[in-house]
Amino acid sequence: MRDAEKENEPLTREDAEEVARMELKAKKIKRYEGTKQKKKQNKPKNVKISDEKQELFAKMYDFLHENYENVEIINENKLILVKINDKNFKIDLIQMRKG
Repeated sequence: MRDAEKENEPLTREDAEEVARMELKAKKIKRYEGTKQKKKQNKPKNVKISDEKQELFAKMYDFLHENYENVEIINENKLILVKINDKNFKIDLIQMRKG
């Protein structure tokens, strides 16, 4: 509104409010586009599986496979699915951190 007064152009209150809304919308778009570009690239995880965990997982799988018919590895060194009758059981092997 002050810019219009400096240039001696008539400006109604409605026009000034519209200009203010447009400027606010433009600022929001700039902020949104700025945050959209700042997403960081996720690096692939390099997971080291301990020898003890691999050995335990293998022994668990062998035991289950010998004693039950429907045993399936869902995720290597992590998840085993066992089907007994009409029930499903999921075994999740997690190595805890020292703490």
